[in-house]
Amino acid sequence: MDILVGVILGLMAVGSSRLVGFDRERSFFPVLLIVIATYYLLFAVMGKQPGALEKETMAAAVFAGIAMVAYKRSLWLVPLGLAAHAIFDVVHGELIVNPGVPDFWPTFCLGFDLVAAAYLSVLLLRKELLAVKALA
Repeated sequence: MDILVGVILGLMAVGSSRLVGFDRERSFFPVLLIVIATYYLLFAVMGKQPGALEKETMAAAVFAGIAMVAYKRSLWLVPLGLAAHAIFDVVHGELIVNPGVPDFWPTFCLGFDLVAAAYLSVLLLRKELLAVKALA
């Protein structure tokens, strides 16, 4: 059920971004990847597990780095980053002890990540966003 809710909310998010035009902005999906990755930081603060915030910060920094490089070089890195985050959701509990993470979160976020990755891939394939653009 959690993954279904993630998929539905993912569809609602990309649908509303389409409706208002956010999905036409080059920065939208890289910023979305950064925001998605930072939720685990919030959970680490809530869970108060020693060392969790540091580990979650390192993981979030990797995804933020992917998002920034994607923005500068190729937006194709964002769906790859979102798919990597979906995998991270699946293995998160094995990598980082973070009692602040709600039980439903990993599968919920997995569904959301995959919808966002698929939607951006379609936009890039249809050339509705510039897939490669080096910015100064």
